Order: sequence, then structure tokens, then C-alpha cells
Amino acid sequence: MKTQISQYPRLDEVLIVEEIIREHSGEFKKKQLWESLPEKVSYQTYCTIIDYLSESQKIAVDKERKIGWTYYPESVKERIKHKNLFWRK
Repeated sequence: MKTQISQYPRLDEVLIVEEIIREHSGEFKKKQLWESLPEKVSYQTYCTIIDYLSESQKIAVDKERKIGWTYYPESVKERIKHKNLFWRK
């Protein structure tokens, strides 16, 4: 069941949340992170951003419910160069 979204996040709001998560990866739980944002973002909009980042596999939540950044495309490019690592089709 999909939830109704009354207000979609702006790009600048998404980028602010991404930056804070990258800088403080694994330090904050969801509400603590929202409270530490430098600009005010409504909690519903913030939750939409968190859902988006989770669905796109840019963040993950650990067993302590702390949010961590998981999107590191640079390291993937380096790992792909190894001969013993390959993609299966």
C-alpha cells in the first residue's frame, strides 16, 4: 500500500540530508538526524527523503537503528578492475 505524499522534497532538501548522513554516517538515529539538520525540513518531507535514500540503497539502518551511508561508487569502480571479481549474467 502506497502512502499519499502531500509535499515532495526539493532537490536542495535531499542534498542537505545526503550530506549530513555522509558526514555523520552511523552516528544518528532517524529523529536525531532530523533534529540536527541545519535547515528546517518538515518531518513528513524528511521521511520521504529517507525512504527514497533507502530504496535507492544509498543508506542503511543498523541494528541500533542508526543510519549509515552505503553509496560509494568510487570504490565500486576500483573493485571492478580486479580480474578475480566479475559480473555473472
